[in-house]
Amino acid sequence: MTAIRTRYAPSPTGDPHVGNIRTAVFAWAMARANGGQFLLRIEDTDQARLVPGSIEAIYTSLRWLGIDWDEGPDIGGPHAPYVQSQRLAKYQGAAAKLIAEGRAYRCYCTAERLDAMRAAQSAAKQPPGYDGRCRDLASAESERRSQLEPFTVRFKMRKTGQTVLRDLIRGDVTFENALQDDFVALKSDGFPTYHLALIVDDTEMRITHAIRGEEWISSAPKHLQLYNAMGLEPTAFAHLPLIVGADRKKLSKRSGDTALLDYVRGGYLPAAMLNFLVLLGWSLDDKTSIISREELLAHFSIDRVVANPALFDIERLNFLNGHYIRQIETRDWEREVHDWAERQLPPSIPRPLDRELLAEVAPLLHERTATLGDIAPSITFLFGDEAPEYDPATLSEKVGGTSEAVRILDAALLALDAVDAAGWDKAAMEQAIRGLEGPLKMKLRKFVSVLYVAIMGKAQGIPLFDSVAILGRERTLSRLRKARHLLE
Repeated sequence: MTAIRTRYAPSPTGDPHVGNIRTAVFAWAMARANGGQFLLRIEDTDQARLVPGSIEAIYTSLRWLGIDWDEGPDIGGPHAPYVQSQRLAKYQGAAAKLIAEGRAYRCYCTAERLDAMRAAQSAAKQPPGYDGRCRDLASAESERRSQLEPFTVRFKMRKTGQTVLRDLIRGDVTFENALQDDFVALKSDGFPTYHLALIVDDTEMRITHAIRGEEWISSAPKHLQLYNAMGLEPTAFAHLPLIVGADRKKLSKRSGDTALLDYVRGGYLPAAMLNFLVLLGWSLDDKTSIISREELLAHFSIDRVVANPALFDIERLNFLNGHYIRQIETRDWEREVHDWAERQLPPSIPRPLDRELLAEVAPLLHERTATLGDIAPSITFLFGDEAPEYDPATLSEKVGGTSEAVRILDAALLALDAVDAAGWDKAAMEQAIRGLEGPLKMKLRKFVSVLYVAIMGKAQGIPLFDSVAILGRERTLSRLRKARHLLE
C-alpha cells in the first residue's frame, strides 16, 4: 500500500488561529498513526493579504504543540520548494496546458465589467457567477489579445451531469454541474488561486489525504474536475466538522477562535491544547476525555471523526489544562510559579521576588489553577502592605448590604486581634475565622467573601486560612481595618 502522506498548508496572513491549527493536528495525527509522512507547505499566493512574521508564528505554534514535519520550507525535502510563491512556473505551466487542451481559457473581463455583471445579477435576483463572456473566444483571437491585454485564466467547468465527492467523513456528496461556475485558476499577476495550486502541489508532493475544514466542501467540484482535466488521480478528501461556539454558530474570535499563541500567552499547556483540539471532532471511545500524545498517535483513525459540528467549550479546555497542571512535578511547578510571577506581577513590586514566599504559596496554587496566567493575579495580594485596589461595593454585595459587611469585619478584627504573632499560623487562622460562625449566626460560606475582598481585593482566591497565615498578623489586621474604613 502507498504510504500515507498528509500536509498542513496555511496562508501566512496572521497568527494561526485554533480552528486552523485543529486541521494541522488531525493531518499530523493521521500521518503519524499510520507510519506516514506529514508535510508543511506555505500557501502565500494571495500576496495582498500577507502579514510579516506570520510564517514564524506558524512554526512557533506547531512546535509549541509538539507537531513535527518531515518536509517543509525550513528543512527542505525532495519536493522543494515548499512555499507557493517560489513555484509559480509550475502553476503557469499547468494553466498553459489546460488552455492548450481546451479545458481553460483566457478571460479579458475587467474588474469593472465583473462588478457591473454581479450588480446586475443581484438586481435580477440571479445566482452570482461568471456569465461566460470569454468562454468561447476563438483561439487565435484569444492568443492575439494576450499580447496586448491583461487576462486571467479561467477553468472551463463541465455544465452537465454531476460531480460526486467521496468524502472519508461524510460519505458521498453530490453536486450538480449546472450550478458550477467557471472559476479563476490563474490570476492576472501570474499567481495561481488556491484551486489550481492545490492540485499541482498535492500531486507533485504525493499527498494521499487532503484533510481540511468543512468550508472547503463547496470547492470540491472545482478540485475534482481539475484533477480529471489534468488526467490525475484525486487525493482522498476528508472535510472536518465545523467548530461552533457556545451560541452554536461558527466559531469566531469572540467565541474562542483566537490565535493559538494568545492561548500560549494566557498560560495554557501544549498537552492540554493538543488534547482539546483533537476532541473537536474525534474521540478514542465514548468515555475517554484525557488523551496523551502517545495515545493519540497510537490510536488516531479518520474513521472516528464525525461530521456533526464540534463545540468549542472553553470550560472543557480549562478543565483539561487544570488536569495537566496537576501532573507537573513539585519542583517544576515551583519553577513555573516563579517564572510566571516574575513575568506578570506588577512592575511596582520589587525584583527579585522572594523565592521562599513563592515556594510556600506554590502548593496552594497547584490544585486550584486553571491556567498559568492565573498565578500572578492569585498572589499579587501577598506583595506590599495594601491589598490590590478594589471597589468597596464588592465588600458587601454578597452579604446583603454595608451594615452586614461592617458587622463581619468587626467580628473578624476582634477574633484575629486576639491571636498574637507567635501563634499566627494556619491552624490558628482556621479556628479564629470558623469561630465567627457562632457570633455572626451565619455559615462561613456566607460571609467569607467579605474577608477575601478585604485581604486579597477579590471575592475568591487561594485558601483563606493559608493566605492569612502567610500574609502575617500586621498586614492582615491593617487590611481589615482599611476595609471597614472604606465602608464607613
